This record gives sequence, C-alpha cells and structure tokens, in this order.
Amino acid sequence: MKIESYACGAWVAGNDDGVAVRNAINGETIGRVSSAGLDFADMLNHGRNHGGQALRQMTIHERANMLKALAKHLLDKKEAFYAISAKTGATRADGWVDIEGGIGTVFAYSGIARRELPNETFAVEGNVEQLSAKGTFLGRHILTAKHGISLHINAFNFPCWGMLEKIAPSLIAGVPVIVKPATVSCYLTEAMVREIIASGILPEGSLQLICGRTGDIFDHLNEQDSVTFTGSATTGQMLKSHSNITANSIPFNMEADSLNCSILGMSAAPGTPEFDLFIKGVAQEITIKAGQKCTAIRRAIVPQKHVEAVVEALKTRLDKTPVGDPSTEGVKMGSLVGTDQVEDVWQAVEKLADRNQIVHGGNREFDVLGADREKGAFFPPTLLYCEKPFATEAAHAVEAFGPVSTIMPYANQDEAIELARMGRGSLVGSLVTADPEEAARIVLGTAAWHGRILVLDSACAKESTGHGSPLAPLVHGGPGRAGGGEELGGSRAIKHYMQRTAIQGSPDMLTAITRQFTTGSTPRMDAIHPFRKSFDELQIGDTLITHRRTVTEADIVNFGCISGDHFYAHFDELAARDSLFGKRVAHGYFIISAAAGMFVDPAPGPVLANYGLENLRFVEPVGIGDTIQVRLTAKEKIWKAKRPDEDRATGVVVWDVEVKNQDAVSVAIYDILTLVERADDPG
Repeated sequence: MKIESYACGAWVAGNDDGVAVRNAINGETIGRVSSAGLDFADMLNHGRNHGGQALRQMTIHERANMLKALAKHLLDKKEAFYAISAKTGATRADGWVDIEGGIGTVFAYSGIARRELPNETFAVEGNVEQLSAKGTFLGRHILTAKHGISLHINAFNFPCWGMLEKIAPSLIAGVPVIVKPATVSCYLTEAMVREIIASGILPEGSLQLICGRTGDIFDHLNEQDSVTFTGSATTGQMLKSHSNITANSIPFNMEADSLNCSILGMSAAPGTPEFDLFIKGVAQEITIKAGQKCTAIRRAIVPQKHVEAVVEALKTRLDKTPVGDPSTEGVKMGSLVGTDQVEDVWQAVEKLADRNQIVHGGNREFDVLGADREKGAFFPPTLLYCEKPFATEAAHAVEAFGPVSTIMPYANQDEAIELARMGRGSLVGSLVTADPEEAARIVLGTAAWHGRILVLDSACAKESTGHGSPLAPLVHGGPGRAGGGEELGGSRAIKHYMQRTAIQGSPDMLTAITRQFTTGSTPRMDAIHPFRKSFDELQIGDTLITHRRTVTEADIVNFGCISGDHFYAHFDELAARDSLFGKRVAHGYFIISAAAGMFVDPAPGPVLANYGLENLRFVEPVGIGDTIQVRLTAKEKIWKAKRPDEDRATGVVVWDVEVKNQDAVSVAIYDILTLVERADDPG
C-alpha cells in the first residue's frame, strides 16, 4: 500500500518505492511513502490560482463558518482517526489530545474570527490616526489576505492537531495551505485530509498534502508565500536559511523543541496540595504521548530540601503507569512513534547519564504489556537527577524527546530563576506554588525566556488545562531554543497570514476603503430616520443630527435619585466648586441616557435591540445650563448568519455617537451597537 499526496486536485502516489512506515506497536508495515514525481511548482500555482482566489472571494465570517462545518464533519468521523492513531503508539487519551484537541482548535478559531474580525474580505486594525492639524489627512491600517500559499511543515508527534492548528487561521485569513507532515506518522494526516477533501467543504486548491520529501518546493516559493515549521531546531535553522527564503524575505515561523521546565515553589512542601499537583503534572508530561510533546517537562526544578520526596513520589507514580499496547487493558502509556526515535532517545539518555544519575527507568530491559518490546517502539519512563545543575551543561542542552525528565535542585528563588533561564528559551514553563509573592517574582524573572507560563495552585487546578496544553486564544511559541516563533494567540495567528498596510488619505477616502465611517467624512442625511431603515437599506455614513437639550438642576437631582449616585460633584455645591470641575456637573451616564432619548426613534421598526456600548469616553464636563446635541452616524454593518432557531434575519450596526455642547465641543464619544432586521437569506 502506498500513502498518497493530494496535489492539484488529485490523489497521487510517488513513482518510486519510497520508504516504509511501520506500526509503532508491532513493527508491521503500514505502507510506503514517497513524493517522487510531484510537480511542486504546479502545486504552488494551483493553490495560489484556485484555492486562493476562491478563499479571497469569501468574507472572513464565511471562511469561519466553513471551518465550523468542517470541524463538525471531522468530529463525526473521529472514531476512524482513533483507530489509525493507535498505530502511532498513542493511547486513547493521547489520541484525544491530537484528534479532538485539533478539531476543537478549528472550532475555537471559527468563533474567534466571528467575534473579533469583521464580516468582510479584509480587516481594519486599530484606531484612526490624525496626521494633520485640521483632520483632513488621516491614516489607518488594514489587513488583506496574501496572494500566496502557506506551507506547513509539521512534526511527527501530532499528525492531526499540528495540521489543524495551522490551517485554521490560514484558511480564515484567506490563504490556501500545503501541509507536509512528518513521514513516520503521515498516514494519520493522510486519513484526515482524505476525509476533508471528500467532504467537499473546502474550495479546491485550498488544501494540498505532501507525503514524503519536500523536494524543490522551497525554490518555487515567492514573496506572497509563508512557511511554518515545527520540529528540531537543527532542521528548522537549515530550512530557514534557504537562499530563496532569505532572498525574497519569505516569512518563516519556527517552533522548535525546547527544554521546558516546571518549578516547585519553596512553600509547596510534601503534604500540601501544590506538592501533589507538581508530582501529577511532571508525571503526566513524562507519560502523555510517551513524552513526545514539544511542551513536555524536561527539567523539574525543585527546592533542595524536597528533592528526595519528589524523587520518591515520582517513582511511585511512574511505577503505576504500565507501558504497552494501548489496546491492552491496564496500559497507561503507549510507544514512541518509531524504532528510529527509540534509538535517538537512548542516545540522548546516555549523554545525560554521563553527568547525571538515573534514578528511575533508563534500562533497556523493562516489561511491556500486550506487545513484543523488540518489535515495537517502546521506551520506559525515565528520571534523572542532576546534583549540580549550575555545573552540568548537558541537563540544559540535551533533549531526550521521549518519556524522560531530569530533576535538579535549587537553594533559593534566585537560583530557581537562573535555572529556568538556562534552558535558553522555552515554549512553556510552569510554577506550582500557593504563594503570590513567589509567583510574581519568579514569573517576572523568567518571562523573557518563555512563550507561556502556567502558575498552578489548588485554586485553579480543577479547571486548569495543564502545563503542556497550548490553547487557541494564547500564544504558542517561544524565544531562543524554542525557535523564536509564535502560533495561535487568538486573532494574532490569523493576521500572521495577512499583509498589514497603512492607508493614508482624506476622511471620505478612508471611509470608502475601510467601509467604516471615519470622523470628518461627508455625512449622508435624508428625511428618513436611520432607525427606520432596515439593515439592507442603511448605508455607511447615514447620519442624524438631533434637537438640542439644556441640562437642568432637576435633571441631575432626578437622575441621582433614580440611579442612587449622589457623588459630591453632582450634589455638593461647595465641594464641587473646589473640585477639578469648578462647579456642579451632570452625571456622565445621564448624558448618554439623555443622548439616547434624543436620537432613538420610539416606534416599532427594524431596530430590534440595543446590542452593547463600546469605547465610551467622557471628554468634557456638562454643567447646569449647558446645552447638548447629538450626532448619530452609521459606522459599520456586520452581517450575521441566521441560526435555525431565529425567526428573522439580522445584522449588527455599529453607530458612531458624538455629544457636543453649545460651543460645539465634544463632551462624550462612543459606539453603540444595535441588532437590526435584514432581508431573509435567499433560498
């Protein structure tokens, strides 16, 4: 059987024998892998010209809804993926992280895009920047999809999650992808891509797959393309230095394996909940995916006085983690992904053992349940102790990418901080402590060396996702040894695949380009109140200038009685005279309440509900006898998909509100959001 690539709309097998990939449990051949014969230039052009064109015609929300449908489809097919995942040596729990964790990330990105980004083919970022004294020359940033492809070169440890967490933000950004999984586990990625293609949910050309070598694909990349890489720092640096990458300044995001640490706080003594949490966390990171995680704990940094207790507690817990065939009852840890990886880990352990003491495991003779140790890719959970961590370089430089961790002591917080830094850049660090002062000092002392830091105590333990779990809203990546890249992080990941461009021009031009009203633009005024217009009828720039209202002492007194707000600046004549206002002033919330009364059309109509208020600023005080007037302008329209349980179709309208006094000086500015009825979806 040949494991195939998906290129230019077809499934293609390599035209040579390629290399064999084997079942990690029993060594049986699963198939052969080769990319020989693929035309990589054609694949890139197919993605750019077909997938990219189709994606760029969709709005960001349409792309996000497409990903939501895909995630639902994959979730329905998950059992087929679990069956294949077992061949990689993964237990059901390991597979859950990879399969359902990956699908969950797609769901998460669909929601992030629909919440945080506009329903347009592009995005507007940041505030308007005034570039001239009179406001006729302004600037703003927009984000547009790059007209290239994103090439994702993934590691072997997460064949599903590694692909899904990268393709989701890229496709939402409007950029097609080519996925290149690690050969040893590519058969699981291939199975998932087959299901994605068969679903017909993605436009043709938006997803292609390379099983095998990348050939000369780097030679054909251009300035609109981007590359992401997950794997060893050595391979990443080699690819990053490719002449075409440097010549065309092609973005290259690298996430490399790192010597992540977990620190046991000084106060977390044996018998405390935090001590138990530390032991549980380190043991889990040793055994989940058989330690084959880029976020696994490689260095356990513990107070000198607790070293013996930590070693004994970890040994006891690891003894209760049988290794073997995941289908065998009682097995808690599976195998490594392949026999080559087994030898790599043994070599790393031998280097570590040269200067460190093996205190658990580390023996090639160990029990395996339900399988033959010689045929499978099994490795025993292994603990080492580094007695002198400041004088032993290997503990901070050699990574055994398997179920291996090194314990090292510290005498005080300064030493703990220094040991954490000695990893020279990590994807994640964790600190287990119940002491807030200790947490603050260690986190601030180590943050510059870490992409993420988990502070764990009994208060958050039940809901914590743990040391080794990257999450869609938070960045995944790290400095130095960790590669210097950044993935995930909410909408940041989507913007990674878009071009940020500064736009300069007049207010009217910025309004036309961004499709958001820019203050200073020519208003659109007619006899119809904006609240009488449906979502479809309303146009950006539709404006209402209200009647005027003079604020009285009775207004202030009545509002204070209704709200219960009797702050001295509103009621105490003498105290208010000595305040920064110099007089009694109206409540800020009275001003926006009065403004609403001035611009709202009270009769039933297409405006269904107030959806929220944002960016409120009280600019100047309003005193007794001041007169206010309101400008209400349609700033932005956000089309919403109609859900099955909704009886009418709607959209959200963002209104720019400015309240001025009798001197035409702004006293309050803000946005309000309303839910507005629109024409029903066709069909």
